[in-house]
Amino acid sequence: MARVFNWQLGREMSYWYPESRPKRQFAAVFDINKCIACQTCTLACKTTWTSGKGQEYMLWNNVESKPYGCYPLAWDLKLMEMLDGQNWEGRRYDGRTLFESAPAGERVNGWRPESQDYAYPNVGEDDCTGQVDKGASLMTPHMNWFFYLARICNHCTYPACLSSCARGSIYKRPEDGIVLVDQQRCRGYQDCVKGCPYKKIFFNPMTGTSEKCIACYPKVEQGVQPQCFENCIGKIRLGGWISRPEQARADNPIDYLVHIRKIALPLFPQFGLEPNVYYIPPINVPPAYLTQMFGPGVEQAVAAYKSAATDKDLAGLLCLFGSTERIVTRWSRQGDIVTGTEENGSVVMRVPLNEPVHVRPAYDRLYQIARVNCP
Repeated sequence: MARVFNWQLGREMSYWYPESRPKRQFAAVFDINKCIACQTCTLACKTTWTSGKGQEYMLWNNVESKPYGCYPLAWDLKLMEMLDGQNWEGRRYDGRTLFESAPAGERVNGWRPESQDYAYPNVGEDDCTGQVDKGASLMTPHMNWFFYLARICNHCTYPACLSSCARGSIYKRPEDGIVLVDQQRCRGYQDCVKGCPYKKIFFNPMTGTSEKCIACYPKVEQGVQPQCFENCIGKIRLGGWISRPEQARADNPIDYLVHIRKIALPLFPQFGLEPNVYYIPPINVPPAYLTQMFGPGVEQAVAAYKSAATDKDLAGLLCLFGSTERIVTRWSRQGDIVTGTEENGSVVMRVPLNEPVHVRPAYDRLYQIARVNCP
């Protein structure tokens, strides 16, 4: 096995191939606090990519209610048990990754779901233990809580699906880091399904090949965000490009949130895949649970997010989420106006920090009627 550097772990780790990063890496930030679990993203993806035969159970995008929701069943709990917990020393992970803990003869420490595990995509939806009494709902973190976790393929820097494939049919595009399956090479061994800890690669029994989220690369090639991003009602998603920590730019939206402000964190970084979808943690959840899911830095990220009301730069960047279908590669703030631009420098959006407020009188004297719930 080769030795590669995983900056999310703060150390080198073992991987089956030498480090070979793409020219640029597609990445995204999801703001969990704004997700309403409307599943519009799920349906947008489903109707676009997985409406064919053999794809009935495929949800390349799904939204889970944590801590009890999961698709497929118990995908995260089983992996955490295989890792036997986690061992962080500050920002350095001293435990073993899925590659380093793999049994003899295996490339990745993984498991393959049964067909029954995919039969309950909405299991645990809106579930929490106990009840919220009287004014307890005004407390943060809540005593009884749940939150929504939107998930797509993480297009990892060190994909477990890629390293598991004996046919070499899974590859990472050098131009944008998007992970794809060459279905002409695939023979349906399903080692990739077993290897991916996030369970975001699926087997199509009709074609006998594996399929997965492609990050809507035809749209990305045109500078447009993926379908689930564009259709998100809650405006929780921002797509773009991420740099390595030492090359981070403050005018790059993803770099600013991940590297500079450290407000967006990876999902289960201890798996060792260096995923490229990042999450702004929810503010209503106990830190111990979030640390298990997003690694160290959760409390600082939540504190920074809560301070956005007094931080114009951070508040301004958060305003860009869902405000354009174009991929914003640079951003800036002048006063109370936030501007997003594409790679060629063209401005694709300008957003005010504060929207004007107009209060209409409850009673309209002209028409002699009382307005109720009028916009």
